[in-house]
Amino acid sequence: MRQLARAHTFAAGAVLALIAACATNPATGKRQIMLVGEAQEIAMGQEADQEVASSLGLYPDDALQAYVAGLGKTLAASGERPSLPWTFRVVDDPAVNAFALPGGYIYITRGILPFLQDEAQLAGVLGHEIGHVTARHASQQYSRSTGAQLGLILGSIFVPATRPFAQLGESGLSLLMLKYSRDDEAQADGLGVKYVARAGWDPDGIPQMLTTLGRIEEASDNKGVPNWLQTHPAAEDRVQRVQAAVREAEQGAERFRTDHDGYLNRIDGIVYGDNPDQGVVRGATFLHSNLRFAIEFPPGWDVTNGQTQVVAKEPGEQAVMLLQVIQRPTGRTVQEVALRQMEGAGFRPLSGGRTTINGLDAFVGTYEGTLQDFGRAGIRAAHIVHERSVFLLAGIAPERTYQRLEPIFGKSLDSFRPITRAEAESIHPNRIDLYTARPGDTWQAIAERAGKGVVKASTLAIMNGHAVNDQPRAGERLKIVVAG
Repeated sequence: MRQLARAHTFAAGAVLALIAACATNPATGKRQIMLVGEAQEIAMGQEADQEVASSLGLYPDDALQAYVAGLGKTLAASGERPSLPWTFRVVDDPAVNAFALPGGYIYITRGILPFLQDEAQLAGVLGHEIGHVTARHASQQYSRSTGAQLGLILGSIFVPATRPFAQLGESGLSLLMLKYSRDDEAQADGLGVKYVARAGWDPDGIPQMLTTLGRIEEASDNKGVPNWLQTHPAAEDRVQRVQAAVREAEQGAERFRTDHDGYLNRIDGIVYGDNPDQGVVRGATFLHSNLRFAIEFPPGWDVTNGQTQVVAKEPGEQAVMLLQVIQRPTGRTVQEVALRQMEGAGFRPLSGGRTTINGLDAFVGTYEGTLQDFGRAGIRAAHIVHERSVFLLAGIAPERTYQRLEPIFGKSLDSFRPITRAEAESIHPNRIDLYTARPGDTWQAIAERAGKGVVKASTLAIMNGHAVNDQPRAGERLKIVVAG
């Protein structure tokens, strides 16, 4: 009887807790279970905001930051939760991306800005992310998972079989963004249309922006696919679904603003691609102006510069090369550092010895071990002492292809070299510039003339709102990339 009474009391308490957890969604007016209150939602966003700012970094342009924040706050004021502590930031990341955290924290990367055509499209991106906050999608996902943590996680190219070797799999810090359902994304698009139109911008900027993202996806072979497309449904589908909301928003409106020229002036000179302070990729060469070194990766390999690691991957194969600074190396000599790290990670040394690489003290060794997704793998690794740091440069391949690749790995290892202060100061970022198209101009000619081939002709077309098989129109004001 006592057990039955306790069970009855527990069940009643659980029902009361669920009733208490029900709340009205401010964007939809519907009742839903919400385990995260608004105060907790804001606290979650504040904590994660500090991690985002310290890990990704903010783009160092006060005028641009103020411009984006002003647009965002105007849009948020037209929404259902104007009293949230809305915060809008441009993060110093080359990815094509935008994301929201609970509590009103919205981020847009500098990488997406060159692909937007006007202020209305920028308002559309911000409005969409505001919609995720006003509809409490992020908080709702958190409630459903009850154990999910917003913040930052380490993404991996592969996961080692032994955890101590996890550092070798880090491809840089990537944001843990809760994935939304198709309905949530459609709702955020619709809310974005509403906020944009209320604030006086052209709501058609949202489907236009989605069309551009779809073109990026079509032109990509999964190399450099923007994070937006990894966490959002297909753009083409979203364009179709949002059109009805756009037509409704346009009814009765006399005029909307787009401000194409004003927007271009705002982003004129913005950094495109890697920032030299974080290292830059020039073809197969990686250069770092602050750490003052350069390395040549194998020609034709896809090179990705992450927050903590540079990764080069052989197209169509599992083989990778990676470069990173060893954190807290242990050992009195570079040989001790190398062997302790590799053996501690479960990799058996087969051969190796002390040497110098372009005047730098180093230990180069061959190892074998087991990696998830690789199986048995061979590793050719160099631990190199430079500027009071120890760098790890390693080539990793499945056992079946390692012999073919070992000479290629060795050539890259031997290419690691210090650069002079003058060389470091001569490394400049690629930047966006404005250009008026002349008769006979083609995207290919513009890419070669201004950017020295640092961007594809198709990328320039998409960046300027064109399909890849279009050509620029004479007199058209364009965004182009000027090589650093």
